[in-house]
Amino acid sequence: MADVVKRVTRKGRGRRRNAPMSEINVTPFVDVMLVLLVIFMVAAPLMTAGVPLNLPRTAATAVPSEPEEPLVISIPAEGQVTLMNNPVADDEILTRLRSVLEERQSDKIFLRADGGIPYARVVQIMGALNAAGFTNIVLVTDTGGPRMDG
Repeated sequence: MADVVKRVTRKGRGRRRNAPMSEINVTPFVDVMLVLLVIFMVAAPLMTAGVPLNLPRTAATAVPSEPEEPLVISIPAEGQVTLMNNPVADDEILTRLRSVLEERQSDKIFLRADGGIPYARVVQIMGALNAAGFTNIVLVTDTGGPRMDG
């Protein structure tokens, strides 16, 4: 009889080895999410502007960010216009800008121009932006330039 009591108590203690687990182990999931977060935090600033420019320096403050992805038009030192990292020929600028404006909610566009290109080229592109319907043109510069207050 003592043998029967022993078997019952062993069987009733703890979990069986073949029983399914009812808890989910979230530690690997959290580890993967943290690694992805770090990757996106490092990669996000690199995706903003892909055309290398030597921007002029000013003492202006930064513009607040928008909920929509910023539309960027760049003019490198060579003078070839790029719209969101895609080169655009001069005769196609107006049609491309008008088609882009129809798809967007905002008429804000960021103009990045190399400091070494002629001022006339920048004004020509600004005129094309205005003719295409962009009335909110933001000129992008680097900070740390000379202050004009003395």
